[in-house]
Amino acid sequence: MLNKLKDDLEGDLFVDKLMTTLYSTDASVYRKMPMAVAYPKTEEDIKKLILFAGEHKIGLIPRTAGTSLAGQCVGEGIVVDVSKNFTKILSVDVDKKQVTVQPGVIRDELNLYLEPYGLFFGPNTSTSNRCMIGGMVGNNSSGTTSIQYGVTRDQVVSLQTYLSDGSKVEFRDLSLNEFLGKMSLDNFEGKIYNNIHKELSNKEIQAEILKEFPKPQIHRRNTGYAVDELLKNNIFGDSPQNINLCKLLSGSEGTLAFTTEIVLQLTELPPKLSGMVVTHYKTLEDCLLDVAPLMTHNLHTCEMMDKVILDCTKNNRTQLENRFFVEGDPAALLMLEVKADTEEDLDKQLQHLLETVRKSGLSYASPILKLADVNKAIELRKAGLGLLGNIVGDRKAVACIEDTAVALEDLKDFIGEFSQIMKDYKQDAVYYAHAGAGELHLRPILNLKKSADVALFRSITTDVAKLTKKYQGSFSGEHGDGIVRAEFIPLMIGQKNYELLKRVKTYFDPHNIFNPGKIVDAYPMDESLRYEIDREEPEIETLMDFSDSEGILKAAEKCNGSGDCRKTHLVSGAMCPSYHATKNEKDTTRGRANTLREFLTSSEKTNKFNNKELKEVFDLCLSCKACSSECPSNVDVATLKAEFLYQYQEENGYPLRAKLFAYNTKLNKLGSSMAGITNAIYDSKILGGLLKKSVGVAEQRSLPKVYKFDFNKELQRVKGQVVATKSKVVLYIDEFTNYLDVELGRDAIEVLTRLGYEVELFYAESGRTYISKGFLKQAKQLAIKNVDKLSQLTDKGLPIIGLEPSAILTFRDEYKRFGFDKKKMDAVAANSFLIEEFLAKEIQLGVITSDLFTNEPKTVKIHTHCHQKSISNQKVTFDILNLPKNYTVYIISSGCCGMAGSFGYEKEHYEVSMQVGELKLFPAVRKSAEDVIIAANGTSCRHQIYDGTQRKALHPITVLKEALIA
Repeated sequence: MLNKLKDDLEGDLFVDKLMTTLYSTDASVYRKMPMAVAYPKTEEDIKKLILFAGEHKIGLIPRTAGTSLAGQCVGEGIVVDVSKNFTKILSVDVDKKQVTVQPGVIRDELNLYLEPYGLFFGPNTSTSNRCMIGGMVGNNSSGTTSIQYGVTRDQVVSLQTYLSDGSKVEFRDLSLNEFLGKMSLDNFEGKIYNNIHKELSNKEIQAEILKEFPKPQIHRRNTGYAVDELLKNNIFGDSPQNINLCKLLSGSEGTLAFTTEIVLQLTELPPKLSGMVVTHYKTLEDCLLDVAPLMTHNLHTCEMMDKVILDCTKNNRTQLENRFFVEGDPAALLMLEVKADTEEDLDKQLQHLLETVRKSGLSYASPILKLADVNKAIELRKAGLGLLGNIVGDRKAVACIEDTAVALEDLKDFIGEFSQIMKDYKQDAVYYAHAGAGELHLRPILNLKKSADVALFRSITTDVAKLTKKYQGSFSGEHGDGIVRAEFIPLMIGQKNYELLKRVKTYFDPHNIFNPGKIVDAYPMDESLRYEIDREEPEIETLMDFSDSEGILKAAEKCNGSGDCRKTHLVSGAMCPSYHATKNEKDTTRGRANTLREFLTSSEKTNKFNNKELKEVFDLCLSCKACSSECPSNVDVATLKAEFLYQYQEENGYPLRAKLFAYNTKLNKLGSSMAGITNAIYDSKILGGLLKKSVGVAEQRSLPKVYKFDFNKELQRVKGQVVATKSKVVLYIDEFTNYLDVELGRDAIEVLTRLGYEVELFYAESGRTYISKGFLKQAKQLAIKNVDKLSQLTDKGLPIIGLEPSAILTFRDEYKRFGFDKKKMDAVAANSFLIEEFLAKEIQLGVITSDLFTNEPKTVKIHTHCHQKSISNQKVTFDILNLPKNYTVYIISSGCCGMAGSFGYEKEHYEVSMQVGELKLFPAVRKSAEDVIIAANGTSCRHQIYDGTQRKALHPITVLKEALIA
């Protein structure tokens, strides 16, 4: 049956265990294993899927980014993912301020495209850098700016859809005569309009809707189908507006029709200048009391974060930098953003805000942020959902009551009663909110692996639903009903209105093929959870130490599905380079963590790592480590992959090519003893070609040359020319510097010595090649030797300075997972520095000045190593290359280069490797003038730049060496 469908589709249909596992979860607490996953390529594919589903009574679950919090994107039928092929911006009508898009267009990327037109799409979710317009329409998303720009429903002009009979229908604004014309149609569309007219013309039904639905001033309202919105027109109400069934389809979670095109109403770009006051509070109550008076100002953002989330930011490398404005230890804070066209107007608005703050006297601090600092604060707020995954252990902040919205005047009393409910349950809830819109993301902290907490999950949700109904609020403000809230719809809007919704569903979808179990006839909210309840926790033995997450399984379980790893190369950050190239869910951090969790939990094999699906899902991971800092939950897939490779290869053997790469240092040492012959073989088209072919290296790759060099002799030579005037440092000659990049070691010796430092050399293999190939026993043995020697140096207070980021940073990262004495390991990590880090600190302290460097003007463009981006920062490289006074330095927004050690050499990975390079790095290098210096501190990065652009990149220390005054 499915095989025939697969043959009929132009796109792809998957039924394998890996793909169904990948699509069994979203960002909710639910897990439902689908029977298949479809990547339709054309609208005809979608029509075929609909007809197939109708014939076989199979559900179709529409999906874009899969960031839904309520379980909208999981189901047991066919998941239809349009995020890969339906991604076009079709047209822009500048006069009407409208844009036509396919459902897989990412919200932030749409606005990048619209910026030259002076237009943008207003609704702005926390997931805006990866969420897609189709999902925003399905959920009626709103986000931080809804107090200015409304919700998605307000901006939908028309929808091109396929109905459940396979017919293509456009929903748009209709005059009375046009509506009557639709009713006269003798087809399925006509029946829909007739039935809608029959239902909503009934005055008793209208009265019931007005009586039971949330208060009309609550604009974040997404409980059930928006039949209340259909009363605001010239057919069913007193409004002069035309009727538009897009109001009904927006927020319908794909349960009524399948959308293929969307026309959106746009807004002129907001004022360019932005300022923010961040008010700090000692109590949550004080924070909430300030909301109403502050909302009298023309705010673009009024967001709340509580202490729980703020504390989570301390454990995330990326967000730690974004919390610079937090003063003390607030119980809660409000982010209040205003915008203006002039500095004068902006300052006036900020001062008026501060007057209101001072008048209330509730805030103990209220710093003002401007320019880039505002964006950093907004990013901190956006990361809130994912940061909750940083809570170690099985107790997590659970999405169930996180979408309540009440009228602003009810906010304080509602929170008071909510807090009492939490006290009664002995719960410390998490509070973060779109406070200005009365929307509260309240989360109890529960362990859904335990039946007692699953019972609390239901009872807390029930009690909060009743409380929300008491205040005539919306139980689903912007995250949708999905599975978690759908069964509470009868309570929220009354049984009569719920029966109306069931009839509406039947009019559109009589065979219940569109996303069944959502909104009506709902799945139970406490079943089909991600984890088996009261299970016996699997005991997973690992070589590396994952105790910081309470084991490797919980390290994988930290992924809550927020999908930050689905952002593309068009926005900042490096995560996740293989996804950037392939756009496949399996190549995301989320996909890898979820698959590992699934197999460690459910595999019946003795060695649970011994599954081909895990091998496939980790295959394209470049081990760039971007996820370890950019993922709000700190899911470190590179480390998970290293452990997986070790466990899998222990069971299945270590392949020859993996051995050659892992033991590469030994081979380089051997080759360097006869460097001339070795390099001649590498350069030979015949011999080098045979060598590459025999070991599975891509024929297009150039092989790195090996060298033999006496660094001790060089150090003595340079020492004889300069008198040391500064402190003693240890220069780490790693395995790459020792045999491949010998000029870097030479240049570093010269620069450090010329700057007045006393240099001592430390030779050691870091173990990077072993770690990347899963040879963890060998890596640990090296680490044991190295830590013992390094400890002797750190005990003397000597800084250890490294040139190759992937080598020196192992001392601060992977070595900590080999079970060493923590005090000893912490001392080594704290005293291990990239040479750029060390020099930048010395510059900051005034120890190094520009005096020894040229005044000649030059331009430098920097590409930094992924491990530096993740574990350190790029600014240190920028700072040291600004030492020469007339150097103009830029950081290339490049993400990962795509080489990633041996990854880019492997023939089956070559194409993806080059695709990653072509996304940002190669174009930036190619368009640089010939006299521009390209700086890259990673040996793999420099090799990739050469193979991809034929430009030679220099290590920053070489750039500095060449800038030294003779």
